[in-house]
Amino acid sequence: MTFPPRVIPCLLLSGVGLVKTTQFKNPKYLGDPRNTVRIFNEKEVDELILLDIRATPENREPQFALIREIVSEAFMPIAYGGGLRTIAECQRVLSTGVEKVVLNTTAATSPGLVTEAAEIFGRQSVVVSMDVKRRVLGRYEVMTHGGRRRTRTDPVQYAKRSQDLGAGELMVNSIDRDGTMAGYDVDLLSSVTDAVTVPVIAAGGAGSVSDLAHAVREGGASAVAAGSMFVFHGPHRAVLISFPSSEVLDDVLGRNWEPQRAAP
Repeated sequence: MTFPPRVIPCLLLSGVGLVKTTQFKNPKYLGDPRNTVRIFNEKEVDELILLDIRATPENREPQFALIREIVSEAFMPIAYGGGLRTIAECQRVLSTGVEKVVLNTTAATSPGLVTEAAEIFGRQSVVVSMDVKRRVLGRYEVMTHGGRRRTRTDPVQYAKRSQDLGAGELMVNSIDRDGTMAGYDVDLLSSVTDAVTVPVIAAGGAGSVSDLAHAVREGGASAVAAGSMFVFHGPHRAVLISFPSSEVLDDVLGRNWEPQRAAP
């Protein structure tokens, strides 16, 4: 059975507020996460991803009380990532009403947690996220700790291992494209989607609805996540929460389109 591609706003939590970064740097303050979620409710968004970008660098646990408040405002499922290092923390986050845990640095440093979480909560509740940077000669490398540390691991190899460990979904985020609105790295996406059978979320670089379509059609993504595209407006990047209408998404993504390349 083929499901229509999902379009997911990705919200970055820094402290108690939301920010948007460019290439994982220069965070710009957006506002209160609860208010932003209320706006996305009105836009009838199907799903949200919430990432606390300071939790791992600051070596602290998730802000459970704040997460619960944010989730209580949401009419849609939320996936949460940031600072998750133990099964107990995953369980506590899921108890707030979050539907999926997103494991990034922990998936690299403690891969057994991916397997344990999948066994306890179900594969469908475990997303492994990889932040990828393009090196010299076009080589890609997975980074951890908010893009600060190298793993010296190729994303295709990393994706295969994550799937084998039990991840029910993968998110591929291009550090180089983050916040640029220059389009997804379709080459990176297609290399990963060709290598695995679990759904892959594209992230990093969306600037238009046509970028969403390219990630799905040429990149093989099952879902597309975006930040700047949904929170900025105009050349001066004024903060304005927006989301394409279902009619626009149906037209551009097709809901009835046929993939242009063979499925893996």
